[in-house]
Amino acid sequence: MSAEATNPATPGPVAPKASAAATAPAVPRADRRKSRPRIDLRRLGRAALLGPAVRGKLPDAIGHVVEAHRAHHPDADLDPLRRAYVLAESSHRGQMRKSGEPYITHPLAVTLILAELGAETTTLTASLLHDTVEDTDVTLDQVREQFGEEVRYLVDGVTKLEKVDYGAAAEPETFRKMLVATGSDVRVMSIKLADRLHNMRTLGVMRPEKQARIAKVTRDVLIPLAERLGVQALKTEMEDLVFAILHPEEYEHTRQLIAENAARPDDPLAEVADEMRGVLREAGIQAEVLIRPRHFVSVHRVARKRGQLRGTDFGRLLVLVNEDADCYAVLGELHTCMTPVVSEFKDFIAVPKFNLYQSLHTAVALPQARTDSPGGTPIAAQVVEVLIRTHQMHKVAEAGVVALGNPYAPASDAAVSDASASDAPADGERADPTRPGWLSRLLDWQQAAPDPDTFWSTLREDLAQDREITVFRPDGGTLGLPEGATCVDAAYAQYGEDAHACIGARVNGRLATLSTVLKDGDTVQLLMGQDPASEPSREWLEHAHTPAARIAIQRWLATHPGGGNGAQDMTGTRPETAEDTAASRPADAAAAAEGTPTTRSRGADVLVDRPGASVRLARCCTPVPPDEITGFAVRGGVVTVHRVECAAVVHMKGKGRAELGVRWGDTTECRVTLVAESFGRPHLLADLTEAISSTGVDIVSATVEPPSQQRVRHTYTLLLPDAARLPALMRAMRDVPGVYDVARAQHQAPGS
Repeated sequence: MSAEATNPATPGPVAPKASAAATAPAVPRADRRKSRPRIDLRRLGRAALLGPAVRGKLPDAIGHVVEAHRAHHPDADLDPLRRAYVLAESSHRGQMRKSGEPYITHPLAVTLILAELGAETTTLTASLLHDTVEDTDVTLDQVREQFGEEVRYLVDGVTKLEKVDYGAAAEPETFRKMLVATGSDVRVMSIKLADRLHNMRTLGVMRPEKQARIAKVTRDVLIPLAERLGVQALKTEMEDLVFAILHPEEYEHTRQLIAENAARPDDPLAEVADEMRGVLREAGIQAEVLIRPRHFVSVHRVARKRGQLRGTDFGRLLVLVNEDADCYAVLGELHTCMTPVVSEFKDFIAVPKFNLYQSLHTAVALPQARTDSPGGTPIAAQVVEVLIRTHQMHKVAEAGVVALGNPYAPASDAAVSDASASDAPADGERADPTRPGWLSRLLDWQQAAPDPDTFWSTLREDLAQDREITVFRPDGGTLGLPEGATCVDAAYAQYGEDAHACIGARVNGRLATLSTVLKDGDTVQLLMGQDPASEPSREWLEHAHTPAARIAIQRWLATHPGGGNGAQDMTGTRPETAEDTAASRPADAAAAAEGTPTTRSRGADVLVDRPGASVRLARCCTPVPPDEITGFAVRGGVVTVHRVECAAVVHMKGKGRAELGVRWGDTTECRVTLVAESFGRPHLLADLTEAISSTGVDIVSATVEPPSQQRVRHTYTLLLPDAARLPALMRAMRDVPGVYDVARAQHQAPGS
């Protein structure tokens, strides 16, 4: 998709990679394609100049594409490919790349990349035509007339927007357009990724500053997208090419390390592979054991992590089997007959990654004798990493969504792969073959991005978050969020801009602040305020991890310059105090649990197994009938009565204090202390006191603590005419909007 790309043989920063990819055994792409040598694009270009062959016969120039395509789809109809090539070649005829090659070599190379990954015919047809609308006189209407609506949609999806129309915004707006198109058909991004890979392979003659600019966009946007779509074969090669351009010295050092390891006379990975083959053969498990060399960036990362590299650090072993059950059988044999490194085990079959990846990961340690240095000095045991997967899993691991064929074809279409056919929706609705969470979130927030710069910077930030978690709603639904997301993010993911009214959350049944970071599998209940004046707080921006949340909050703050100070910081306006109501705190409200004596509750009749003793109901837990109670003797012959679950009971038992038998007698009035937890809002205290009074209960004292951690805590000491009214009282308080919990007071035991 770039007429500026050049000949892969042209010297430049990428030249070492091209050479290594073609010859060095350390590059996995070359190793995986042993039976097919690297394609000579110069020769293909010369063949393209000859034009189409005899009518009805495929042109020689796309012979390699056909060979690769038929390896995956032996019964495919090749007529659309022939016609697409004829149109592309005639349209691009006379156009040259900066290297001097015929331009047709570029769409041919992009199509060959996709054919090798197993793309179906429609994708390859669109790939051959992907630059025609952008760079020639061919129109989208012509593409539709000759090849149908699907091909037209794919070509349109990857067609750049003109700089003359969009100026500096052309690049971000082009990516926005591609992402929206990808939301309806992921094959759009498949073509774009292959297009960028070929352009990265051929950047050599461009100015260094332009190479760096393209490499950075590839690093920040295209590589993360390849990872999310599971197209590892494209992702790893693009990583190496970016590495070569942006870090040439480190790249060259890594290349030398790989070359030196390849020249070693012995290969510990080959020895372990032979041993594994023997173990699996004896167990009767049909399996293929391959050495999978690490690519350049992977070797570089391992070197930074482990320091000096050893032979086993330059690759991993790949075990391919036929059935899922065989994967676990292989794992069992390896862990039985070899020394497993348990901490390295991961099961991505039972729990696949969000990008379709499935595999078992484990590692085995080589015997110490094998790792002794020539002088006999022991050295740390070498560890061999092992990947175990089925052949189908391997295909998906390499090609991701491309391996699914046409995920939108009806189930009856012979070209549909088994995986996609089984998932095809009956009503014809298109289904995203990936886990849709990240793509759906991206499509949602991009609509709200106010300008191209915000979209571009936010897109890079979003794509940098490379792990997804799933949280559950109380109704059983799920929310897909990036790792590190908070309750703020969950609120905007579930409610959009209505989340401005969110006042809190419960995580796994327990109250949590909106800043709480969520974990995979959490259950999140979002508490929404009833006040239409509710507003987000500026501090929410500190806790918003997703672009959707940040953009929504920023947009609200931009349109309400004076707002965002109080939702006010999720705790309401100035906290109301007892002075705001008729219920002022009396002097005895601060009395300790059993320190200063207070007036005995009228009518609280407690019988004590100690004749003549006076009784005091403990203020720390305010027992009322029919609570289970116990008593302790204190100074002055007074017996304090506690609920048995009170923390003070444990404390006094620990001090060796003897319990006294106590029980309720006939009683009417009783005193109780309740704590109401709430999210602040105007007039909340007034509404609470009104709810309490409506039940016929008297307020003895009330305190409201200053807002803390986005919550307000109210403490009420109440006089009930009858203990039986307590449940109704607590229900009435909980029904007040903004109140999320009401409980009996539970003070900490002294010294605890």
